[in-house]
Amino acid sequence: MPAEEDGDATLAARAAAGDHAAFDTLVRRHTPMMYRVALRITGGSAEAEDVVQEAWLAAWRALPAFRHQSSVSTWLYRVVTNGALALLRRRRPTVSLDDVRPVPAGRRRSTLDGALVAEATPERQVVRAEQVDAVLRAIARLDVAQRVPLVLRELEGLSYEEVAEVLEVSIPALRSRLHRARVALLGQLRERR
Repeated sequence: MPAEEDGDATLAARAAAGDHAAFDTLVRRHTPMMYRVALRITGGSAEAEDVVQEAWLAAWRALPAFRHQSSVSTWLYRVVTNGALALLRRRRPTVSLDDVRPVPAGRRRSTLDGALVAEATPERQVVRAEQVDAVLRAIARLDVAQRVPLVLRELEGLSYEEVAEVLEVSIPALRSRLHRARVALLGQLRERR
């Protein structure tokens, strides 16, 4: 187990016992990841903030029952993903695409925006940013059943095992969902050309 995750497990155990400082540390450590996931699933910054706030409330209530069968970060991915999906079920069918933007460095490397830093010229950086923005908008237009696994796997960089655990599906089912999502994404991008 990586040192950070070991620290998360310790913090979660302390928070479950009522240590507010340990919970605050977890909040500071994982809120950026949770916000990215919520934003990419809901498509709106205000909704993403609401989802994250509700997810932390749910996590606080559920911490005493957390059995550490998965990593703390995987559990939090599940909590925020479920919260975002619940919001989508309540609000159907509109999605605001105005706030969907590439996320800054300092997190897991994404297959979409990881190359932005390596680009040499300002012109190439602008072109690359526009391409990333187009892909993110296309992802936001996908059906939620396709969008969520794609966000977790391709944008957040979770392993197949982690995504399957978050979504509570088998790995073959996840691979099938991801294949359909990628095909749909390519179709969206072709239509926009």
